Amino acid sequence: MSYRYKIATIFLLGFFIDCINIFMSAIALPDIAQVFSTSQSMVAWVANSYILGLVLIMPISLWLAGRFGNQKLLCFSMLLFSISALLCGLSYSIYSLIFWRFIQGISGGLLIPVGQALVFALFPNKERHRISTMIMTVALIAPAFSPALGGMIIDSLSWRWVFYANLPFSLLAAALAWLWINNSERQRREKPDVFGLLLVTVSLLLLLLSFSLYNDYHNLSLAIGSLFFSAIIFAFYIKYAQKCAAPILNFQLLRNSNLRNAFIVYYAVPGVFTGVNLLNIFNLQTNLHFNAGQTGMFMLLYAAGALVSMVSGGYLYHHIGKKRLFFIGILLHSIGIALLFTVSSRTDLIQLVIAYLLMGAGGGIAANTAQISSLLDFSGKDLLQGSVLWNINRQVAFSVGTVVLISIFSLVSAQSDLLRYQYTFFIAAILSLLSLIFILREKSA
Repeated sequence: MSYRYKIATIFLLGFFIDCINIFMSAIALPDIAQVFSTSQSMVAWVANSYILGLVLIMPISLWLAGRFGNQKLLCFSMLLFSISALLCGLSYSIYSLIFWRFIQGISGGLLIPVGQALVFALFPNKERHRISTMIMTVALIAPAFSPALGGMIIDSLSWRWVFYANLPFSLLAAALAWLWINNSERQRREKPDVFGLLLVTVSLLLLLLSFSLYNDYHNLSLAIGSLFFSAIIFAFYIKYAQKCAAPILNFQLLRNSNLRNAFIVYYAVPGVFTGVNLLNIFNLQTNLHFNAGQTGMFMLLYAAGALVSMVSGGYLYHHIGKKRLFFIGILLHSIGIALLFTVSSRTDLIQLVIAYLLMGAGGGIAANTAQISSLLDFSGKDLLQGSVLWNINRQVAFSVGTVVLISIFSLVSAQSDLLRYQYTFFIAAILSLLSLIFILREKSA
């Protein structure tokens, strides 16, 4: 195997680990909530803390690679990932699990940007479509099969083995990184804006905490206070970034309509779906009495819908344009969510199947179109800054979508728990549709 394909193998393995780690663990959340006697809002931090770790480390990962070398950084990051995965499985309180998930996010966030930079350098120009195809394949296969696999692991063993299952892959990635990556010399790279990164991370943390403070402790004053300080810190960062020569996140780029609309679509579609999916995992297992394995199988339907849309997405983009694609994707996605409103028993299987197929098809169209168009107008330094901003936003959208939908669920009043889920799904469908207000205002392109 040539050197560049060895590097591609390491990166794709790490990317696969990251994907299955996010989607497989989601199936375990009802069992984790039951074992630790905690709420949906609190157990959502098992995912949120992982994403916070990614957000904190990703912008400085390339600088760390230059300082310590690619070989050492990638090997040690996968070793740390393995240790944290083991300790996640051994956790005997929700707080220790959340902490080790945060460490897992930090270690996982080191491999993706550094590995991608190495691979893209080895597959330049016209050859890059080869690795891009491999990345998209992993991005589709991992979310499709990991929930079903995770469900079977939980039904056969326990939720702890969802985290232990990461160990063979992460240890293999660590070994391959040590054996295959050239021991490169340290490279001098521009020191990242650590202060700006801390401001953004604290602002995001306070934003997510504001929802938890209300949902878990029903303390409106603390929730509003946390939200207020989040906004103040973010506003301070915006002022600070305008004077900074190399801000960690350049929000000025959002003046570009392509990037701005892609941001909106990602919150309205993948973000909303993440919250809907988490709530429906609880709903399917608690109210409709599906087991974890059966619940995970529904993501296969989502992936099937997404596969069709992704295969045709590039062709349709150039023939009917992104505005129409956004409209079609958001509409299909919203109809799929709205169908969940009609599901009240296990016998409503046809509605569930159609709902996940539509959410997958619509989500695939919208997300793929956002991915294609987001950085279309950028080059040079703006492209690098835009790439960082876009990839951070993708992760944040998942957390924000989750906490917002859980908050809506906690506010909904109904005669039964099942009706609360149904009303929440109906509201989620409307929220997704509201993004069309911004999309349709744009001039056709």
